This record gives sequence, C-alpha cells and structure tokens, in this order.
Amino acid sequence: MFWKYLGVFFISMVPVVELRGAIPIGVATFGLPLIPTYIVAIIGNMLPVPFVYLFARKVLVWGSDKRFIGKWFSWMLRKGEKAGAKINGKRGTFIGLLLFVGIPLPMTGAWTGTLAASILDLKFKDSVLAAMGGVLLAGIIMISLTLLGVNIFS
Repeated sequence: MFWKYLGVFFISMVPVVELRGAIPIGVATFGLPLIPTYIVAIIGNMLPVPFVYLFARKVLVWGSDKRFIGKWFSWMLRKGEKAGAKINGKRGTFIGLLLFVGIPLPMTGAWTGTLAASILDLKFKDSVLAAMGGVLLAGIIMISLTLLGVNIFS
C-alpha cells in the first residue's frame, strides 16, 4: 500500500497531470481510500510550487541572452513584466490565480499558475497561498467527480 501512495504522490507532482490525475488513479485504479489519497495528492502537488516560483524567472533571465531561445525568453520576460505591472496589487489577482489553479481544465494547475505568478512578478506569499487554495479546490472537485464516477480520461 505504501508504494501506491508513493505513486499518487509522484503522479501529483507531474506537470499537467497533477492531482487531477492522481486522485482518480489513486482511488479508482489503486483502490486507495479517498481522504488519505486526497492528502497525499495535495502534498505532492504543492511540493514543486515554491521551486517553480523561485526559479522560473531566473531561468528566463538566464536564457534571455542565449542563441536559440534568447528572443523568446526575452519576449516572455517583457510581456510578463508589462502585464504584471498592470495587475500587481489589484484586488482580484489573488482570487483569479486561485481559480485558475483550482478549476481542473487542461493547462491550468499549480505548475502553470505558479509559473505565471513568477513571470508576472507577483508576491511569493500571495502566489503560494493562491496556489494552495486552488489545489485544495481542484482536489475537492476531483473527489466529487471521482465519487460521481465521471471518467475524465475518455
């Protein structure tokens, strides 16, 4: 049973799949109980968040003067700084990020939301808290869909 939980933990760390895939796999495929699966998936999904936030911008800055990726990385930095200046400190930014992470749709989630927060230069604490709230929300939605027997993979 330990190996199944470890599988849920690592699946929830994978970008794009995250806990949206880990919870149904843990419950339906591995036969694990719902609440412990939810908790393990949340921990696994949140573990990369601070690292993504702290290093995403640094990777873009590092790559902005490289031969093949420099133009694209520089463009991403400029675009992110411009957009970040517009929305940073606004009331709805926290809720918007929470909902972006929390609504289980393709290409949304903790990795993407934290990456966007880093590029937009949002505050670390607010970004991590919004991602945590979004991950909790996504987990509740996935538990509900799993209990309803909705097959999200078809």
